[in-house]
Amino acid sequence: MTNEKKNKKKFAKKLLHKYRLVILNEDTFEERVSFKLTRLNVFVVVTLSAIFLIAATTFLIAFTGLREYIPGYSSAALKRQATELAYKTDSLQTVLVVNNQYYESIRRVLTGDMEPSRLNRDSLERSFQADPSLLDLNPSRADSLLRQEVAQEDRFNVFETAGSAGEFSLFPPVQGPITEGYDLRTRHYAVDVVVAKNAPIKAAADGRVIFAEWSAATGYVIMVKHDYGLISVYKHNSSLTKEQGDLVKAGEVIAAGGSSGELSTGPHLHFELWKEGNPVNPTDYIDFE
Repeated sequence: MTNEKKNKKKFAKKLLHKYRLVILNEDTFEERVSFKLTRLNVFVVVTLSAIFLIAATTFLIAFTGLREYIPGYSSAALKRQATELAYKTDSLQTVLVVNNQYYESIRRVLTGDMEPSRLNRDSLERSFQADPSLLDLNPSRADSLLRQEVAQEDRFNVFETAGSAGEFSLFPPVQGPITEGYDLRTRHYAVDVVVAKNAPIKAAADGRVIFAEWSAATGYVIMVKHDYGLISVYKHNSSLTKEQGDLVKAGEVIAAGGSSGELSTGPHLHFELWKEGNPVNPTDYIDFE
């Protein structure tokens, strides 16, 4: 018999050699439990236990919520929400830029720096086109019918289809005689109402102040954005009581009447009313006298 065979036989004998594991009572040395073991049995039990623990841990991490506590791991739902929020943020930034440019264009029209015919919100929006691959460009039948209905009704109404004059009324900013009315031919897109100096000028409706500054030509000017796409403008004031960004209520005092600005010939209020970038006649909706 060679040494190699002897070594294999000796190794197998060690693996299969039986041992007894005895658990005794420490005080009485009474035998409680005993096990017959071999080195092979111990190796097999330890290996199977390790495999079971690895499998159980993998299952818990892969198929339960514990995986979200692993650093660097994010669930599919969180990734989807993050993507949606990124798209919404990008859309809101685009809308904000368009609105800021639109309000700046309105300010330039009101101060005489730009012709009203050049004020077009659609052209501003077209300059910020979204990626067509991300949009569904096929309108539904219901959407097309709704657009036609809104366009038809809006042709003869300063208010949106969602509202009416009965639901949304305009408050007279001042009471007094009109010295110069609304006239498209002379490009006088307002009514001039005589007021006493420092008379209270009131907001025509609820809204937010989008412009409140001094202009050399028109003095202290304040603009308020209302619902239904309306903007009211108040010029030649002696002072302003509201600032840009303030919320105002209908009938709330926003300025004091006066005769500020190079174009003013006496204490009066130059009042303009705009809808979606187009001037409308304020006397069609407000009784000043």
